Amino acid sequence: MDTKAKCLFINNEIPKARLFSGEKRDVHPDCNASWRISPEPFRVSAEELKWFEELGGHLLNFYRASNLLYSQSARGIQPTWVAEYLDIGKPEPVIQYGRMNRFKSQLPGVLRPDILPTAQGMAITELDSIPGFIGATGCLSQLYAQLGYPVIGGSDGMVKGYADMIRALSKKEAPTLAIVVSDESADYWAEMKWLETALCQAGVQTHTVKPNEIIFTEDGLCVDGNKVDVLYRFYELFDLPNIPKAELMLYSAKKRTVVMTPPPKAYLEEKLSLALFHHPALQPFWQRQLGKRSYPFLQKAMPQTWILDARPLPPHAVIPGLDIDGLPVTDWQQLSSITQKQRELVIKPSGFSELAWGSRGVAIGHDLPTEEWEAAVENGLANFEKTPHVLQKFHTAKRVRMQYYDFDAGDVLEMACRPLLRPYYFVAGNTVKLGGMQAAVCPADKKILHGMVDSIIVPCAQSY
Repeated sequence: MDTKAKCLFINNEIPKARLFSGEKRDVHPDCNASWRISPEPFRVSAEELKWFEELGGHLLNFYRASNLLYSQSARGIQPTWVAEYLDIGKPEPVIQYGRMNRFKSQLPGVLRPDILPTAQGMAITELDSIPGFIGATGCLSQLYAQLGYPVIGGSDGMVKGYADMIRALSKKEAPTLAIVVSDESADYWAEMKWLETALCQAGVQTHTVKPNEIIFTEDGLCVDGNKVDVLYRFYELFDLPNIPKAELMLYSAKKRTVVMTPPPKAYLEEKLSLALFHHPALQPFWQRQLGKRSYPFLQKAMPQTWILDARPLPPHAVIPGLDIDGLPVTDWQQLSSITQKQRELVIKPSGFSELAWGSRGVAIGHDLPTEEWEAAVENGLANFEKTPHVLQKFHTAKRVRMQYYDFDAGDVLEMACRPLLRPYYFVAGNTVKLGGMQAAVCPADKKILHGMVDSIIVPCAQSY
């Protein structure tokens, strides 16, 4: 099968999989995806694949340590300012649910970092425990595997990994799962329906539902007359006021009549955890909890990150690790006046906000006019007490070339691009497994890399 035929095969299979519903904007009418279709997966070397396979265990260790850090901070064992940072902007009920003993050791079941392959190595720019594209990555993995490619995780790695995670949580071989999708997450409805079908075939009775379709009883939650063992929370905690029956779902999780994953721990969904990881005062904690393998691995992979704290620093203080042309920064306002070359920096909301996902609210310093960069700095500081923002050093993904099918030209073309890699790890008990990996390969002139209509989205495969 030639490259054009492969692209048309993928395009023809996508509607059969019902990956999308509703209107597809800004794409060619003959294209059944909302991205550019490539004839082949994104290739990673054997050495890179080994790194990704090792990363899962280190990330699980990081989440465990982050969970412990918050708990000990809230109890005064670790510095109290850690929990204060992580609780900013959150209503009291959300804070209290996160601190309940019954959820104490619970961690997210799906871990998906955003990773840029750079000339200096891999850079983990974000962590997501409620990621989209699980179903779409599973479907694309199956389609590209049918074309004979050695897809990472295998043809059914995403589905098997997810199913194993649900079985481990329920302690049942054939559990009943409810995937609850909020209006805020409605764009992912169709792919979650695909996942539902695949999970049912794998022996996990699955129902993809809207929040108001959940039936509450004193014995637990029900869907279509079936008692739910595990509720997959595909909605953000900041959106709770807009979610019907949110309190009843949380109550059931509290009473342990259902297992909720990810657990209601908003502090594990903050980007500022990367800043805490680099904070000098917390290094003994991280070294002790992460150990001699995970600590150096993550230190090398997680970019330097800072919390835009609007409170004034004392005259003798500096912001650790942040300097401009070798001079330490002592006041965040200094960032407003730096040159375009000096501001290879990113500002983004930390979490608990509708602007904290999907590349919303992201400001890239050297990609903005001076006035807009100044406004981004001011906005980040002004919102500190409601939605803390983080500052991160900008990392440039390496340039690659990939082919895609151009529906206007009716032929396969090639473009210079930069990849964003998203591995999906599934946690089952004390084990974590790489189920699959997606690449969003964007035009090389784009600074923000994400799944846009002019990007190529494919699963990843090992190089021959």
